[in-house]
Amino acid sequence: MTLSDIENKAAPGVPYFTPAQEPAAGSALDPASAPTLFKPLRIRGVELHNRFVVSPMCTYSAKDGYLSDFHLVHLGQFALHGAALVTVEATAVEPRGRISPNDSGLWEDGQIAPLKRITDFIHSQNSKVSVQLAHAGRKASTLAPWIGGTVNKALAPESVGGWPKDVVGPSAIPFAEDHASPHELTVEEIKGIVQSFADAAVRAIKAGVDVIEIHGAHGYLQTNFLSPTSNKRTDQYGGSFENRTRFLTETIQAVRAVIPEETPLWLRISGTEWVEWTGEPSWDINETIRLAKLLPALGVDVLDVSSGGNNEKQKINVTQTFQTDLARQVRTAVRAEGLNLLIAAVGVISESKFARSVVQEDEEPSADLVQAARQFLREPNWVLGVAGELGVPVKWANQYHRAPRRSQL
Repeated sequence: MTLSDIENKAAPGVPYFTPAQEPAAGSALDPASAPTLFKPLRIRGVELHNRFVVSPMCTYSAKDGYLSDFHLVHLGQFALHGAALVTVEATAVEPRGRISPNDSGLWEDGQIAPLKRITDFIHSQNSKVSVQLAHAGRKASTLAPWIGGTVNKALAPESVGGWPKDVVGPSAIPFAEDHASPHELTVEEIKGIVQSFADAAVRAIKAGVDVIEIHGAHGYLQTNFLSPTSNKRTDQYGGSFENRTRFLTETIQAVRAVIPEETPLWLRISGTEWVEWTGEPSWDINETIRLAKLLPALGVDVLDVSSGGNNEKQKINVTQTFQTDLARQVRTAVRAEGLNLLIAAVGVISESKFARSVVQEDEEPSADLVQAARQFLREPNWVLGVAGELGVPVKWANQYHRAPRRSQL
């Protein structure tokens, strides 16, 4: 017997002792026989040990953009319980790009250290970390939802740290009556925000983040530019599809240029605004597919397909597959042209068999990765629960090895 046989090996690369998780919790003990959901996936220089991704979740719990112990515990639990990739919530690239006064930010160097503390812990569990870089655009300076819901008002005034007079968008069109009227960005200001995305990406890499995601969905600034319902500009950033996608394209190029070649770049998009019923031009699945076909050449590796959030008139028929169907359409279209773009699906993925079907390679999958947010809030060890329900033997965290589900005894 050698020392390596009896040593409680330390996790590498973290500034404290914690046992190495080899393999990571949530890894299939027999990957060859496991469903696709529990098979590894390599994206550039990053290998995920399964296909479970913790989707970004706004928690409205930061002060001046700084993450705290709450975020360490909140995000760390998902890595401890088997998620391959844990995404830090929408993180603003400038102060006025926050959704609320208490959103996460990466607009200054001091915000690197608290993010690195979180990445260190997630890495200690042999999982990976993503951050979603964002700008709230015309939906900025709003109250946390549990407050806004009680006072029936969304806008955060200056008295509680809001900036209602400094909200921006492609055009001076508010999202709703209880939101700020945005200032129309000048071309110089647009260029500055593109640079802010790149600067935030550099900070994320310094903090040890493995994956960068650009938030282009849910009615925030990138979506505002993409959609003809919110973008009425007549210059190079408005009008045609090429012009409406220019801000996003420039942002992607700027971010890709400053992150390592081995770092995957993701984009979250709203597959549709759900306002086709109006008969007016809008951002829809056809425009999403058109954009998706351009992404591989820009250096985007994964398209994260969500929907809605940009128009008060949206009409959504919520079913189990209302968003995975969008993901499937995009995936089918890009593969028909032989393009190398992975698809992540999100929305109402909470049942084990459905999660399996979303990515199962031999069953016409809708996507390559499964994302969940609310389900992880309900059940932080959801990955292990799915494994138990599907009968897939998986690794548990070393410290929890004495508590397998009864089906695995």
